[in-house]
Amino acid sequence: MNEALLRSLTPSVLALLVRRGADFAAAEDAVQDALVKAVRVWPADPPRDPKGWLVTVAWRKFLDQTRADTARRRREDRLDEEPAPGPTPAADDTLQLYFLCAHPSLTPSSAVALTLRAVGGLTTRQIAQAYLVPEATMAQRISRAKRTVSGVRFDQPGDVATVLRVLYLVFNEGYSGDVDLAAEAIRLTRQLAAQVDHPEVAGLLSLMLLHHARRAGRTAPDGSLVPLAEQDRGRWDTRLIAEGVAILQAALARDRLGEFQAQAAIAALHADAPTAEETDWVQIVEWYDELLRLTDNQVVRLNRAVAVGEADGPRAGLAALAELDDSLPRHTAVAAYLHERDGDLATAARLYAEAAHRAPNLAERDHLTRQAARLNTGRRR
Repeated sequence: MNEALLRSLTPSVLALLVRRGADFAAAEDAVQDALVKAVRVWPADPPRDPKGWLVTVAWRKFLDQTRADTARRRREDRLDEEPAPGPTPAADDTLQLYFLCAHPSLTPSSAVALTLRAVGGLTTRQIAQAYLVPEATMAQRISRAKRTVSGVRFDQPGDVATVLRVLYLVFNEGYSGDVDLAAEAIRLTRQLAAQVDHPEVAGLLSLMLLHHARRAGRTAPDGSLVPLAEQDRGRWDTRLIAEGVAILQAALARDRLGEFQAQAAIAALHADAPTAEETDWVQIVEWYDELLRLTDNQVVRLNRAVAVGEADGPRAGLAALAELDDSLPRHTAVAAYLHERDGDLATAARLYAEAAHRAPNLAERDHLTRQAARLNTGRRR
């Protein structure tokens, strides 16, 4: 069974049903039913036109649903619209689905779930497993999201920035279960980049590729986190790095700088350094300054403090950190690192231990705990 083919056809089949007048929620249910039937039927009897088969079966599923709760006249009108046999149109309405699933009336978590279901073609079980929530909880979230967007006109112009934000959220979830959300986000962003000529779409794709290229070096064989400076750069994917840099250079040449391009430029400088010691921290600080001009974000300021500490010394980094709210996520971990760089090992050890208690996940907590233990052991010798 070619699951990748099914997932690639899902958005265009759903879009065709919506174009023909089906409301989004009913159309999405019908497409999911058609996909289930395809998994059962295709291995023994593969269709010559997979997309046409899915459209026909999904439309009939939609009609079956319609017959259950609509008047006879409306049913007959719908039946008259059944697509004729033969090849299906080549038009791809996937872009409109992106905009629909990233509708501003949805919460970020609902927009992500709906995008993975409608555009990504994932099942509710797969999405629930990736987000480590019960399947029933995810089903309710997706159902509410579908009801919210069912009344939205399919031809309404969408907001590229909102779509990019949703894809960025998907990528940052990483991976768990049998769905690699980072890889899925890259696949969907490639799909979007093929339809939208926008430098920020290219910037996001570049950023994802450059981060994903370092994935193999981020963890040790025992699953523990490996900081960027300690990673084996021989394990980085040079093919993805080269592609990400090429995409970024083309986007920057258009002179329409956006926050994803600026973030990608920072990632490219890290990827370009043969060793941690050769990282161009001065230029990275300059890119963080550009990023702050685009979006005055406290997390960006926190990351900039680290870069300042590398470029101008730990005390300069601590001075930049002092301007920020100490309740920021990872603020304490950054303070510990900069104090260690400054030689204040007692303060650094205390802050590492404190940061471990505030860590957002187990891997990060274990890493910070080990850092505190390392410094405490060194001081006792």
